[in-house]
Amino acid sequence: MDQSPTDAIDTRRKFVEAWNETIIDIWQEKIMKLGVFNTGSLWQSTVELPLKADGRFYDITLSQTFLEYGLWQDFGTGRNTAIGNTHRRDNDGWSNKRQRRRWFSVKYYSSAMKLRDFMAESLGHEFKSMFCAALDADNARHNTKYYRSKGYTR
Repeated sequence: MDQSPTDAIDTRRKFVEAWNETIIDIWQEKIMKLGVFNTGSLWQSTVELPLKADGRFYDITLSQTFLEYGLWQDFGTGRNTAIGNTHRRDNDGWSNKRQRRRWFSVKYYSSAMKLRDFMAESLGHEFKSMFCAALDADNARHNTKYYRSKGYTR
């Protein structure tokens, strides 16, 4: 992956922006597929917030937002319902209909790990190329005062 530093920065910027947009699309698709769609407020609440990054895309901050209600759907809990769907009125003939609908947690974690791997690879290649240029024998010879004074440069 021999890219110039500006190409590497541009590649990272494009990947991060596309990742941020794609995660929202995935969430909305999962919400519809799993039926976590009553009033549509959770589906409409999934929004990507502006991307914050330094100029070289070494340090990035991605933010997404959605209604807190979405977490309870993902966990399968809610008002008067503990994790595991146990309820004190089960013996009275009342059954709890809440089920865990994992629209958020699984896909978000795996996508975040893919982003992590991409950034590690991209920054690793850039870091490696810095040292390859610095340790190149011809480059060192041309930029060293001793070799220039001896006439060993081109």
